[in-house]
Amino acid sequence: MLILRILRNGPLHGYAIAQRIHYLSSEELRVEEGSLYPALQKLLMNGWVKASWTVSESGRRVREYRLTAAGQRQLEQELSEYRRTSRAIDQLLESA
Repeated sequence: MLILRILRNGPLHGYAIAQRIHYLSSEELRVEEGSLYPALQKLLMNGWVKASWTVSESGRRVREYRLTAAGQRQLEQELSEYRRTSRAIDQLLESA
């Protein structure tokens, strides 16, 4: 869900995705390469992202990922489920 949400703002390469997650979470969340690239591969296989080769700001050849229409639909489903679960947990914590 986090990767899809980051890519909703536009295409990024893997390292930039990890950096955005770290930055936007006020440096609370960190995505390691060993988790990020298998997750990106799964998103590619499901058709939720597309990838193409490009050159980074530093001049390196990198794989850039972009959200597909199917990925946008998946993101909306996952956000809805997350919000529902989060509300349920909040209710439990407040009433227990």
